[in-house]
Amino acid sequence: MSPFPIQELTLPVALSGSDVIGQAKTGTGKTLGFGLPLLERVTVLADVEAGRAKPEELTDAPQALIVVPTRELCQQVTNDLLTAGKVRNVRVLAIYGGRAYEPQVEALKKGVDVIVGTPGRLLDLAGQRKLDLSKVRALVLDEADEMLDLGFLPDVERIITMLPAKRQTMLFSATMPGAVISLARRYMSQPTHINATSPDDEGTTVKNTAQYVYRAHSMDKPEMVSRILQANGRGLAMIFCRTKRTAADIAEQLEKRGFASGAVHGDLGQGAREQALRAFRNGKVDVLVCTDVAARGIDVEGVTHVINYQSPEDEKTYLHRIGRTGRAGAKGIAITLVDWDDIPRWQLINKALDLKFPDPVETYSTSPHLYEELDIPAGTKGVLPRTERTRAGLRAEEIEDLGETGGRGRKSAAPAPAVREERPPRTPRQRRRTRGGSALAEGAATVPAPATEAVTEAAAPADAVEGPRTPRRRRRTRVGAADIAAEAAVAVAEAPVAVEPEAGAEPKKRTRTRTAKPKAEAVVDAVAAEPVTDETVTEAAKPRQRRARVAKPVTQEADFQTAPVAEPEAPAVTRPRRRARVIKPAEDEVDFQIAPVSEPEPPRRRTRAVSKPKTEAVAETATAEGEAKPRRRRAPRAAAAKAES
Repeated sequence: MSPFPIQELTLPVALSGSDVIGQAKTGTGKTLGFGLPLLERVTVLADVEAGRAKPEELTDAPQALIVVPTRELCQQVTNDLLTAGKVRNVRVLAIYGGRAYEPQVEALKKGVDVIVGTPGRLLDLAGQRKLDLSKVRALVLDEADEMLDLGFLPDVERIITMLPAKRQTMLFSATMPGAVISLARRYMSQPTHINATSPDDEGTTVKNTAQYVYRAHSMDKPEMVSRILQANGRGLAMIFCRTKRTAADIAEQLEKRGFASGAVHGDLGQGAREQALRAFRNGKVDVLVCTDVAARGIDVEGVTHVINYQSPEDEKTYLHRIGRTGRAGAKGIAITLVDWDDIPRWQLINKALDLKFPDPVETYSTSPHLYEELDIPAGTKGVLPRTERTRAGLRAEEIEDLGETGGRGRKSAAPAPAVREERPPRTPRQRRRTRGGSALAEGAATVPAPATEAVTEAAAPADAVEGPRTPRRRRRTRVGAADIAAEAAVAVAEAPVAVEPEAGAEPKKRTRTRTAKPKAEAVVDAVAAEPVTDETVTEAAKPRQRRARVAKPVTQEADFQTAPVAEPEAPAVTRPRRRARVIKPAEDEVDFQIAPVSEPEPPRRRTRAVSKPKTEAVAETATAEGEAKPRRRRAPRAAAAKAES
């Protein structure tokens, strides 16, 4: 087994302690290119036992630091270094966000040799004085260009200031823009720039990866992807989207179509992201829909197809996306679906990478050349047949409780909710009756009063009745005072009164009764003025009949009626109308008078004002009886003077 070019050129320089800038294509073994020198430079217990180091050189503080941009890459690099350092028993720890602080702090207290972490969590632990970076001998920035693109440059510079001045610094990436070179000049000492490529592999992309670019409609893309995933010889597949919402939507649609799919994007908690990656590596899920967080450094064996569902932002993102397939000498297929709106962006990518797809072919899910180029069986539909649904799916992979921080993590990593217990039906709340806004006395019962007492209560003034008075309700009526007095007497007789319960007796349950509200205060005065007999009460208890109104003397009738609104009566005395105000004209003006308007005139059409002679003015005068005289025209003064002469 021969090493990759980047490993063959980097290992001698890195083992000597010099600073290195390593650039190589994706999937060519850059991780071990800087990982093996770091594992050799740290001092462990095996070196002391073999006599290669002194006991005082042993320390529990980290001796090497690797900074990566994403959590998925951090976990993968940690696993690779643990596998490579198993012989020497090197302690490697991954520090990244989305996990609880306590396990990481406990591991730091026990002692660590190599730390792999993301900038945010490294600064948090260093600021809390839980992480000591004063003993670091070597620093590695993996995917340095991505860290600069994500805005990690200030954090990386803060981390570098915490390290000793005398150290070894190495930068590795597939692309090296100018910002990375300027960073190297500031923080590296005479670095060696190594750009490793195979002699038979020219160009910026990997030779073993076949690339296809199609112009596709956004509404037809899910159907196209479903048919591409049923191509002959298809293994694991990764689908890249530009937005988190699109990634979640496509993963859900593929699951409904019968594919075992999972999603990895920023809206998921760390536990759900790691669950999807573990299921993808274990083969329980064969389609992984993700954003660009999984485009860097993810190395999964058996990925044969990479589909760019949405066009990448730039050429660097395109290289890292298609670099997930065709790794370590294997063959792969990269398919890019370009929408009409993304054609200008894709043409820039095509020109920067010197590709051969300036104008992609318009393609649909039923296009014959799609089936021919990608080896899709004829008659394939957009739904996976039930006979081919052999994967266990994402739910077969258990989700790990990481003690995640933040609201989004808790939602995704929370265990399944328990079965909700059925509660007994709730007794409805009993409504409490009140009188006049105040509650009744507790234990008081309401009983109807006797008729004789009711008559007495009705004859008494309103203020003399005990208890709060019910608000009066004004009523318009046409009946006489005697009828209303009789009705008021019956209403008061039927009204309930509060009676205190006897000692030792159980309070009776209050019953809901409908009581008639008393009439106006004039009714009570009318009842007090007339004597009430048994015949009156009997007559009042009879059904109410409409009677003709009988005029009675004023002394025997209470004046309380109100004339009906529908039939207004004319006033007895007609008041004369006000005289119109007469404006006396000046010597050179005509007499002008405004007459009272009895009926609104129709609106006049608005026209441009035209100067008219003032001789057309009209004046009116009002008579003493309030009637206006008919209008008459007045001759102008000039004409009158001429007539007199």
